[in-house]
Amino acid sequence: MTTQTPEQDGQTCPAESLLKQLSGKWKPQIFRLASSGPVRFNSLLRELPGSNKQSIATALRELEEAGILTKTVVKEKPLHIEYALSEKGTELISVFKSLEGMLGE
Repeated sequence: MTTQTPEQDGQTCPAESLLKQLSGKWKPQIFRLASSGPVRFNSLLRELPGSNKQSIATALRELEEAGILTKTVVKEKPLHIEYALSEKGTELISVFKSLEGMLGE
């Protein structure tokens, strides 16, 4: 037996869509770290014990595709890439702070 989620006018709930974009291995942790400022790939590997290059790269790509992160190539020596919250990602901080307040944490 399958359970179907009711949809209104063929659209899913916005909260469901957001949760799908942020769910997955390492995405919530990357979002949390990026909310403090731009992060680099290798710093994420150091900050997230048990992570690996492939899983971090996949999570970063998916967060970027969802419009939550932006990727910037910094052309200073040494050349490096930084990931930062996009405008959409920055707006989500207040959403999560509101949820945190509701949970009493």
